[in-house]
Amino acid sequence: MESQFGLVSVWTQGDWVTKGVALLLLGMSLASWMVILIKALDILRYKKLAAGTEAFWHSADFAEGLGRLAPQAGNPFHALATEGREAAAHHRATKAQLHDSLDVSDWVTRCLRNSIDDTTAHLQSGLAILASVGSTAPFVGLFGTVWGIYHALLGIGAAGQATIDKVAGPIGEALIMTALGLAVAIPAVLGYNALVRGNKSVLVKLNRFAHDLHAYLVTGARVSGGGEGKVVPMKKA
Repeated sequence: MESQFGLVSVWTQGDWVTKGVALLLLGMSLASWMVILIKALDILRYKKLAAGTEAFWHSADFAEGLGRLAPQAGNPFHALATEGREAAAHHRATKAQLHDSLDVSDWVTRCLRNSIDDTTAHLQSGLAILASVGSTAPFVGLFGTVWGIYHALLGIGAAGQATIDKVAGPIGEALIMTALGLAVAIPAVLGYNALVRGNKSVLVKLNRFAHDLHAYLVTGARVSGGGEGKVVPMKKA
């Protein structure tokens, strides 16, 4: 015999408000999991692409290094190197423009920063969905619980029976909505925190690569990681 309690009973016995809240929570859960999976795959891909930056610095010249950076769409490291090279070349080739008041170091820094800002915006896209779901899902579930309890009490009052077996079932089913709200919110919050940490890791690698690019494009040599401030030269493109 089919159970008279549980999620099925909540759906079959609930009114349109209860069903609407359940569908809303389902949509929020699907949206948050889609964002978590897509952004997690992006972070893993960016970390894999970051491993190619050392191969870039071991190239014979800048053009060969760009080829080693996996010149595919969405590679922020390749885009950063291309943007820096074009910025340095543009500053040397043009005259009598407003950016002439900036030296090449400031001009390259500005262009590299713009590229990093674009990547940061892409990394952070979708996180607002997780933040919204994590903060609102418990209250959506609580609203479903309050409405379910109100609906259950109306039914009990109309039946004229208030025994424990008549009250526990409907009230317990209404409380399921609160549990569903928490089940939606908790993964969203945990996913948000994990993605923020992953984004910071990618941005650290990107900023480190930008720092080396800036040193190379301005001075013609990359600052090495050694404590004595050694530089590693690389031929111009």
